[in-house]
Amino acid sequence: MAVFVAGLMVGRTPEYLGKKIEPFEMKMASLAILVPPAVVLVATALTVVLPSGVAGMQDGGPHGLSEVLYAYSSMGNNNGSAFAGYGADTPLVNTLGGLCMLFARYWVAIPALAIAGSLAAKKRLEPGPGTMPTHGPLFVLLLAGVVLVVGALTFVPALALGPVAEHFLMMGS
Repeated sequence: MAVFVAGLMVGRTPEYLGKKIEPFEMKMASLAILVPPAVVLVATALTVVLPSGVAGMQDGGPHGLSEVLYAYSSMGNNNGSAFAGYGADTPLVNTLGGLCMLFARYWVAIPALAIAGSLAAKKRLEPGPGTMPTHGPLFVLLLAGVVLVVGALTFVPALALGPVAEHFLMMGS
């Protein structure tokens, strides 16, 4: 993604390791970035809608949403921890959590292998005047910026929803 953004900024077709980054690679990178959060958000939505999912929440309302979202985010992307008090040991949560782990963690390998295969099949090109070197501090900063922006836009809106709504509920009472 960072190479693609750099290519867009200079108005040239992006290149990485002497290979042109084309729409196929960007589609695969987009799938690798979008599928894990989509799996987590769908599992969260199913849990808060189904009665057996709501039964495991210690607190209802916005705090309950935060409990469930954190649990599935952790299952899909980390070590599977949950808020204290969240009853995650139910058949629904165990099943959805297992599916989150399967798809959110291992799905990324499929588009990554597709990108690697596509780049391996391409001929190496000589660097041109618009090629951004990927071994300098400018690329490191651009990469860090893209990671932070994509990461923040992925979960921060949903994670902030519970605490913000809970604050407004407390202010109203």
